[in-house]
Amino acid sequence: MFFDTHKDRDCWVFADALEHLVDPWLVLKKIRQVIPSHGSVIACIPNAQNWSLVASLAIGDFRYQDSGLLDRTHLRWFTRKTIFEMFEGAGFEVESVTSRIIGDANDVPFLPIIREIAKFARVDPDIAALESIPFQYVFLARPK
Repeated sequence: MFFDTHKDRDCWVFADALEHLVDPWLVLKKIRQVIPSHGSVIACIPNAQNWSLVASLAIGDFRYQDSGLLDRTHLRWFTRKTIFEMFEGAGFEVESVTSRIIGDANDVPFLPIIREIAKFARVDPDIAALESIPFQYVFLARPK
């Protein structure tokens, strides 16, 4: 009913919200059913692949916090790859992605280690390192 009531909306904005939903995949699918063909979805989503979270996990220090990547109200975790999958699976095409980086991207001490982990996992170490720098991603998606 909510989606039918708002079907005339041509832009849906999720500013740090999708990760707080029980089923963000279903929400996007429902929006896809009612959004006009010229419509768009904009979403700012934390990056679970961020180097600080990778480092914390490596030492077993996964502690929820009042805000940030480990915000205790987050129900879902996403990486750049899984955000693409979520939008595409819901019937959207990603038009653009903007990385939000906190601090100096050239001064991340864990990048060499992340590159080594990627090599052992047989994935491109440069891509793994690059995708561990953003704190959040801002996605713009349109109906396919």
